[in-house]
Amino acid sequence: MEDIIYGRNPVIEALESGHEINKMLILEASRDKTLQKVIDKAKEKKILIQYVERKQLDKVAEGENHQGVIAYVSPYHYVTVDELLDLAKSKNEEPLLIICDEITDPHNLGSLIRTANAVGAHGIIIPKRRSAAINQTVVKTSCGAVEYVSVARVTNITQTIKHLKTQGVWVVGTDMQGEIYTGANLKGSLAIVIGNEGDGISRLVKESCDFMVSLPMRGEVSSLNASVAGGVILYEVLRQRSLK
Repeated sequence: MEDIIYGRNPVIEALESGHEINKMLILEASRDKTLQKVIDKAKEKKILIQYVERKQLDKVAEGENHQGVIAYVSPYHYVTVDELLDLAKSKNEEPLLIICDEITDPHNLGSLIRTANAVGAHGIIIPKRRSAAINQTVVKTSCGAVEYVSVARVTNITQTIKHLKTQGVWVVGTDMQGEIYTGANLKGSLAIVIGNEGDGISRLVKESCDFMVSLPMRGEVSSLNASVAGGVILYEVLRQRSLK
């Protein structure tokens, strides 16, 4: 079974990262320079190209903005949690992982993957149930970062946290009752847990965390978007790791 990726930048990232692409549909008679860059890269890799009318692209992309290009790719390859830890070890770095606890909005997941790449995190962990999976929306929202950030899909988040702890990883949850994030020690081997968009972190996962951190809120709303909250905390991790 194949997946599709559409849009010029996501397809370019897939080409450059070495993602297995089976064939591509390109808008016929287009003179767009970026689209020509896609064509050149595809020909360089000897990928089958079919030039088609816009209505065929519209049908395959189900009305989404395909920007004149669609790539048929192999299904997303999820990794194991141990592979994420091995990646950190191979780089001689302390692990930095993001655990998504039932984040169901693919836009939030895509944004978190993009931020994970920006801060140098070693991977994302998502549950198999009640969670967004890697799909075209995630790929597009991540602006191609999904090609560079490994994602592990696990059966049970609580059991995964227990395993991470045996590997020396501290697990930090995000909750309004936690200490202000700037006062917390976010150095060392870490996994940051980002909760569901509406309900936050589930009770069992919260009880499994080593400690909780919060973001100060001075306005009328009581919480931030999951990807925004995750981004703020991840950049604090990066700041602390950058200190001499």
